[in-house]
This record gives sequence, structure tokens and C-alpha cells, in this order.
Amino acid sequence: MSALIDRMLRAARLEPGVYEEVEADPSSMGQAVVVVLLSSLAVGIGSLGQAGVGKGLILGTLIALVAWVIWAFLTYIIGTRLLPEERTEADMGQLLRTIGFSAAPGVLRVVGFIPVVGPLVVLVATVWMLVAMVVAVRQALDFTSTWRAVAVCVLGWLVLLGVQLLLIQLVGSPRPA
Repeated sequence: MSALIDRMLRAARLEPGVYEEVEADPSSMGQAVVVVLLSSLAVGIGSLGQAGVGKGLILGTLIALVAWVIWAFLTYIIGTRLLPEERTEADMGQLLRTIGFSAAPGVLRVVGFIPVVGPLVVLVATVWMLVAMVVAVRQALDFTSTWRAVAVCVLGWLVLLGVQLLLIQLVGSPRPA
């Protein structure tokens, strides 16, 4: 457990080395899933005040989990097919692991239900996760350009946002994960 917490803290501190570590370690997939589960549960708990247990905790958690897989897939396609650099080489597992750990700051979203402070913390944690994802993608795709990693993440996020908005219309939810 201490290895997981250490990796989560290093990922939240945006240390490129931890992303290289999990990229190269297929056995860290379980840890990446735990990070995403914790971050997803935090979203669900944080939205309890707005949407209750059914839509807040359960649906919020499920949407966040599905979003992780979709975003990793989109990042893989965009980063390896549409915007690769010369030395870009990665597989889906590497992206799932690194992007999974980039969700570490999302654990802070658990306080989302607290009036006034909660939404601010959720916003900060969400931006922090996006920055962590840029670091994760830069490392996993062996980019030399941070701006290319930003472009891959933003393009993937825009597509993901569209998918989430569609799901919200179909199922209903307090807000996108």
C-alpha cells in the first residue's frame, strides 16, 4: 500500500520519473486502476450533495471510470496516429497506466459537496489532473514537445466531453466527470 501512495504522491507532484516507471511496469496496471477508482469514488462522493447516492455516487463513479478508458483510448489514437513524433511508440496498456496515475489529484474532489469551497477544490483538482495527464502523455508517448502532449490531451478531452454530454443527456448526471 505504501508503494501505491508513494506513486500517487509523486504523480500528483508531476514527477516525470513516476510516469516512466508505470509505463515500463505492466504489473502496475492494478495500481493504476485503484488510483482511477479512488478518483472516481471521490467524484461520486463529492457530488452526493447535488445528486444523491444514485446519480451522484454510483453514476458519477461509473462515468468517471468509463471516461478514463475512453480518454486513454482517444489519447492513444491521437498521440500515436494523428500527432506522433518520430520516436513515439506506445501501447494501450502504457497509456492506461500512465493516465491512471495522472488521476491522483482527483482524490481531492471528494470535498465537492462542501458549499463554496467544494466547487473550487474540484476545479483546482480537475485542472491539476489535466496538467498531470499532459506529463503522463508526454512520458508515455516519448514526446520531446510538451505542447504536442497538450494538443493530444486537449483534443482527446474535447471528444470525451462530447461523449460525456451525450451520456448525460441519455442517462442524466450531476455534471461531467
